[in-house]
Parts: sequence; structure tokens; C-alpha cells
Amino acid sequence: MRAIIYTMVLWLVTALPHAAPLDRAALAELIMPPFSLGDSVNDKGVYSLLNSGGAEAGYVFETEPLAPLPGFSGAPVNALVVLDLEGNFLDVRLIEHNEPIFVSGLGEAPFHKFFEQYPGLSISSSIVVGTPYGDGGSGSSLVYLDGVTKATASVRIAHESVMAAALAVAREKMQGISSSPPAHPNLEHDETLSWADLVEQGLVTRRTVSNAEIDAAFADTLWEDDDPEAKDYPEELYLDLWIVDLGPPSIARAVLSQDGYTELQNFLSISPDDEPILLIETARHGLVSPDFVRNTAPDWLSAEQDGLPIALRDSDLYVDLSADLPDDLHQGTAMILRTDRRLGFDPAREWKLNVAAIREHGMFQPETGSVTLTARHSTDERFFSRPEAVKPVPPWQEALRARVGDMIVLSVFLVGLTALLLLAQNPLADNRAFTPFRLLILAFVTVFIGWWGQGQLSIVTVLGVIRTAVEGGSYAFLAYDPFSLLIWGFAILGFVLWGRGYFCGWLCPFGALQEFAHHLGRLLRLPQFDPSPRWDTRLKWVKYVLLAGLIATVFAAPDQIDKAAEIEPFKTAITTFFVREWYFVAYAVLWLVVGMVLFKGFCRYVCPLGAVMAIGGLLRGRTWIARRAECGSPCQLCRVKCNYRAIRKTGKIDYSECFGCLDCVSIHNDETRCVPLILSARQGSRLKAAE
Repeated sequence: MRAIIYTMVLWLVTALPHAAPLDRAALAELIMPPFSLGDSVNDKGVYSLLNSGGAEAGYVFETEPLAPLPGFSGAPVNALVVLDLEGNFLDVRLIEHNEPIFVSGLGEAPFHKFFEQYPGLSISSSIVVGTPYGDGGSGSSLVYLDGVTKATASVRIAHESVMAAALAVAREKMQGISSSPPAHPNLEHDETLSWADLVEQGLVTRRTVSNAEIDAAFADTLWEDDDPEAKDYPEELYLDLWIVDLGPPSIARAVLSQDGYTELQNFLSISPDDEPILLIETARHGLVSPDFVRNTAPDWLSAEQDGLPIALRDSDLYVDLSADLPDDLHQGTAMILRTDRRLGFDPAREWKLNVAAIREHGMFQPETGSVTLTARHSTDERFFSRPEAVKPVPPWQEALRARVGDMIVLSVFLVGLTALLLLAQNPLADNRAFTPFRLLILAFVTVFIGWWGQGQLSIVTVLGVIRTAVEGGSYAFLAYDPFSLLIWGFAILGFVLWGRGYFCGWLCPFGALQEFAHHLGRLLRLPQFDPSPRWDTRLKWVKYVLLAGLIATVFAAPDQIDKAAEIEPFKTAITTFFVREWYFVAYAVLWLVVGMVLFKGFCRYVCPLGAVMAIGGLLRGRTWIARRAECGSPCQLCRVKCNYRAIRKTGKIDYSECFGCLDCVSIHNDETRCVPLILSARQGSRLKAAE
């Protein structure tokens, strides 16, 4: 049998097909107006995003080609991501997935709703799936996304796919966009400064452009002669611009009057994420055009940092300067602009202000030309607090922390059960209360491990591992569910110590339900059906055939694997508490009803996970059920009493079908039931009588 199983598995291991990315036409249909899809910008399926005017506004891409992190089926979660040029999510939408819990469990709606949380967030933020711990939500730079109950592992995988793909695009296309929280003014920093101090320390930037220089900028263009004043007074200033960051209170107090400072602080109290920038222009250029509307973006001014645009907007504040400033500054044009630090602006690093110089040619329908004048500004780091970048812990750590209480209880239970079966097997089996005690353990397995902990192991995980192994992917998806992973660890340990029986007999929630169904059937005095030995042997091969079919489906039709895996009723009975479509519920209930008259029929004959456990049981390193020479010849009591038909006529235990129920152990040790012991006792009595 071993050789046949190994041959089937090896024969089925071939290359898996990958899902093809959407073509351009299909992708274009997913872009919401007023945006549209632009041209491809690389060979990884990244496209430019165009605004209504046809200008580049961001990037569009699928996550799978950039971050093919395998889910629990082994297939990646593929989502559409739309980013603007500042690294903000405009849209995130699920395209394709094979996550079992959503395919035919909770339904698609919760998964789609999870992705609706991204628009408005920035890739510069530290985004995690979960809820704040303790006071972690106040003053923390972490942004929390609501997960999906019973599917936290799947949504964590989806989130990691979105963030990994988005950051890959940002690194390649956004010229080093910051991935850490920006600095913000340190409100506790108190320093007495004067205007002269600001100038001397470089906290004020001054940019001057003479008439001669602006004339030279327009030389050899249509507009070279359209500024007579520049030609008449070449040495005078065309632009005399002063730039001051008013975010730090010490600087703001040195620049503004007391009333101006108070008004600014009142403004910042309701707009705490805005960085106020003071501009003063004392020459003839000015700051905005005559058509400028207050509280909007200035038409002649723009800014950028790290090659990315900075959104500037008029703060609509009255600028009342300190009397200590030079008179020419009081006579100039002043305005306070604001920019949102949440959009990636870092006031403690250098940024660039662009000033458009405009000329017009002609009188009736003048043609407009412009050149850009630039000024670079930075404010010393000492005025700011740069919070240490709070990086989300690895997903497996986050998942582990979220279930630390459950993990402690589970660990204590598994260690205790393992020690009990390993060190006290005979006393346990010999105890008169063994059956009630075993049912109590199975009740705990059903309620805590199954329904509460969602720790029902599934063939889906096995198939995902096979697919990942063939594709050369990462097994990190296993760590997203540490509760189940711990059970897998003990199940594998059980292979060495007991074979299949440790998990199938003691740790499987649906197996426990099957056993409860059997006891209920006996209590109701239902007739018990047991196939003949020949049919029992034949039916036990069904689970191996089903396992081979599921593995074949992984390779031949991976998109159908979740439907095929519904051969297991685990998702219905354990994961969703029987709250599913009626046909899934009917199927699960059917097996429980069958279990009332056919002892654990699903586990013995159909369960593909049981087939995997039986194969894993080949690692068993010891014969843990004691036998006597008389077992099998002449005594057949244990074989007859074994509900699993796991004892051969020879008396040898078939460990690949043994569920570790310990019934035969209790018989073996019982002087009132074990035939060899009874005969030995009688013979001893006769010898004593003869004496």
C-alpha cells in the first residue's frame, strides 16, 4: 500500500498553472471615473492612471504579479490597487482568490468589504489588521484595519499582498517615497529667537531674482520683450521671496505678532496635521494672480519633495507680523499656506517651492508663457519630533499576539494530553471512568479547539503546502494561523509516537462529533451497521482515492480545489457552526446521522485528511499497543471489539487505521475480560487446588 501511495503522489507532482493577469481592456473597465487607464509603465502589469485632463495621476496594478503570496489554498489573493502620485490608496478591489473560508463558507461579501477600508489611507502609514491593544490606539502611528471573524489569517495574507505590491511600485516609480511617519513640530521645544536669529541660522529662506535674471530666462522666446520694466531697471528685484515654516512654536513666535500667533494656534488646534508655511514677497512679482480665490491652491505656487508633489492650499489666515521684522517685509505680500503631513510631507527635510513667472504676448488674445523659479527650504531637525517608525510586527507575530490567551490554553491542553497518553496510558485505559473522561476530552476538543478556536485541521492546508512546494513559494501562510499550526505540530509529533491515532482519535473536532453521534445512536438503541471484513477493507481505500483526486485537482484545475475540498464537512460543522447553504448543512448532518448507525463512517472510509494522517503515521517509531502471543490465536476478542476494524486476525494492530481509542488496551489489561489472562488465572487456580 505504501508503494502505491508514494507512486501516486510522485506521479501527480507537476508544474501548476498560474492565473494570467487581466488584459488592458478588462483592467480599464475597473477604473472609476473621472480617472482612466493609461499606458503600461513596466513589464509587471503596472499602468499609469490618468486624470480627466489626461495627465498622470497615479498607478494601477494587480497584486499577484508583484507579490504572489500564497493563501491557504496555495493560490495568491489578487487585488486591484489604484495609487495616486503621493502614495495614497484611491481604490483597492478584490479580483480573484481561492481562500476556502470565503469561497464556500462566509461568502464573498465580507472579503470585499475588507478591501473597502483602504481608500484614503497612505502606504506611508503603518497599517495592520486587528484592533489596538490597551492604549495603542491613542497617539499611535499604527492604522488598524478591521479583520473578518473566522478568517483573520486570510485577510492578513490579503493585506500583506496589497502592501507588498504597493511598496514595490512606490520604490520603483515614486522616487523614494517615504515609508516612515513624517516629523511633526515638537510643541514642547521652547527656544527664544529673533528674526535675526532665524536669518543667521538658516531658518528663513530668501530667494531673489533680478529683472535682468528674469529677462535672461525669457530670452529667445516669444515673450522676451514683453516686460519693459525688466529692461528699464535690470538691477532691481523681480522676485524677493521669504519662506518660513511656522509649524514650530518657537519660530512662529519670532515671526508673528501675539495676535497672529494666537490665531495660528487656534487654526492648528482644529487642523493638527497641517504644516503652516509663511511666504512673504516684497518685490513686484507677488504671490498669486489677480484671479486667485482664497482658501484654494495658489495658482502661481507649487511644491515638491523627493520628486513627489506637495499639496499646497491657502489657510485663509490674516497674517499679522511681529513688529521686530524689517519694514520692507511689513510692506510686502504675505500669506500662510498649509500642507497636510499625512500626505507624506516631512517638514524636517528639504523641500522645493516652485514659483511661476508669467508673461503675456499680444493685446486682444494674448499668448501666455512662463518660466519656473525655484527655492529650496529646510528647517532644522531640533524643532521637530520624529516618532520612531512603528513598523508592524511580522504577521505571524501579530496573529500570535492576537490569540495569546487561546494559545496558552491550547498549549497546556496538548502538553497534558500528550504526557497523559505517553506516560499513563495503562492507568488511563484501566480507569472505570475512562469513557466519560474520554468524552469530556472530546467535548473540549469540539467546543474549544473546534468552534471557539477554529482549529479544525483540513485537507485544504495540505493541498496548499503541496502547491507551494511545487511552485517554489513561501510557507509563511501557515504562520497566519498559529492556533492550527500548533495543532499541526503536535499531530506530526503524534505520527512518531502513535501514528494516525493521536490526531484522528483525540484532536479532530469533527471526529469527536462523529463519536458523540455514535454514543447517541447507542443510547437511542438504533441498529448498528458494520460492513463485512471484505467490504471494510475495500471501503478503507476510498479515502486514498479521494486524496489522490484532490491532489490531481490541485494540478489540473486549481481554481476548483475549494469546491472539491467540500468533501470534508468540517467547514460546515465546525468553522461556520452549520450556518451555510442548506445543501452543505444537509451533507454535514448526513454524516453525523450515518455516524449514529455506522461507527465513524466518514473518518474510517471517506476523510482525505485521515488518509494524509495515515500516510504520516508511517513515521511511527514504536509499537505502543502491547500484544500477547495468544492475541489472534486463539483469542480474537480485541479484534471483535475494535470498532475501527484496526486489528487483524493475527492479532497485529493495523496502525494506519488505529484511532487510539485505547479500548483494546483496556481489554488487554483487564483480568475479567482478557481471555489469556482469564485462562491463566483459571490454570493457576487449578494448580493451587491440585496442591
